[in-house]
Amino acid sequence: MSKLTLGVMTLYLNANKQLEERAYFRKLIAQGKRLGITVVVFTPQDVDYSYDRVQAQLYDPDNKVWVRRWMPLPQVIYDRCRYQPNERFRQFQKFRARYADRLVFLNRPIGNKWSIHQLLSRNTAVRPYMPATSVYHSAQDLVQFIRGRNLVYMKPINGTGGRGIVRIEKVSSGTYLIQGRDSHRRIITPRTASERQIPQKLTGFNIRDRYLIQQGIQSKLSDGRVHDFRLLIQKNGSGQWEVTGCAGRVGPKRSITSNLHGGGEAVPMLTLLRLNFSNDKTDQIVKEIHRLSHSVAEQLERTYGKLCELGLDIAIDPSGHPWLLELNPKPAREVFIRIGERDTYAKAISRPLEYALWVHAGGNRSRKAGSGSGDKSKPLGGAERSGKPASTSERERAEEAVAGSGGSNGSGVANGYGSAGGSGS
Repeated sequence: MSKLTLGVMTLYLNANKQLEERAYFRKLIAQGKRLGITVVVFTPQDVDYSYDRVQAQLYDPDNKVWVRRWMPLPQVIYDRCRYQPNERFRQFQKFRARYADRLVFLNRPIGNKWSIHQLLSRNTAVRPYMPATSVYHSAQDLVQFIRGRNLVYMKPINGTGGRGIVRIEKVSSGTYLIQGRDSHRRIITPRTASERQIPQKLTGFNIRDRYLIQQGIQSKLSDGRVHDFRLLIQKNGSGQWEVTGCAGRVGPKRSITSNLHGGGEAVPMLTLLRLNFSNDKTDQIVKEIHRLSHSVAEQLERTYGKLCELGLDIAIDPSGHPWLLELNPKPAREVFIRIGERDTYAKAISRPLEYALWVHAGGNRSRKAGSGSGDKSKPLGGAERSGKPASTSERERAEEAVAGSGGSNGSGVANGYGSAGGSGS
């Protein structure tokens, strides 16, 4: 078997060709070297389609510089492209379409927030953990949804990282407090409104047909700060789903979100849970969210094809019931280093590489993985393709069968990306 070259595919952030995750990529390259993998970084803009080659970036640890080198397209692709509403993202879509049957992709696009909510709500193992959610079409939709609820969130259907989120909380009879973050994550000035005034107070958010309305989960600490949990589940070196770790995130004062990019603080999961629950209840919650993560991962893979990792944002209500808030197939992992869990952080970096080795060694041919295993067509370089996403009809059949599926056996969340577009850390 030839030595594996793993291509980490990303997108430039601007015309200056700035990359967002260089620190993570350097760690991947270093760990890849220890595992005998050549890891390179590229974007769809770096591809020469005429000759199926790429001007990839490699990191020189001795001189601590990035260098470019022309080379054949890597056999295996680790997709870290996050949604951008521009030509760079369209080039990414073109690349995936052109090489879908010719390269091996460790992960693939999934639906936006609404399509994922609909899919998972049909799964009997996941449905109890899904907050009530609806698409915003008109002010009447919002007014009807708010009635009978004390807390509601509105979020962009394709948004990421806490941008553009609105929190509407009933503070007294007929009066609501509106808080949120703008598209740059800046905290907006809180304002109050009557039920009738709420739509007017939301002008400027470009909400129509671009937002979801979601049941809010009460998850404030005694000091009023919101909190939730980021769970990372990944494929291991045997092709099996395994929970890598879970950490708590506490938002800054006056913030309605807990995202680290928005100023949130990372806290060990058990430390945060034990502020509100006994040791026995904490153990029960941990087991429950682990089962949930397996059920979610397995369902998404049945519908969309092979995946390698998922980030789940989970809220725990005062009774100890978990709620699935967001999904992210391009998750960050810095939350673990922030809480001092260096072993978990190292594992979170290494697992995509270990899984890539398993795939490269033929693991997908010996064990069914998702809805696209066992395909024998030949891609570039003679390697076999694996994990082709389900066709439209296959996806429809899979979604229709979801309600009858039992979910996980306990063994082991824009334009195809939804909340998945960004790291959402």
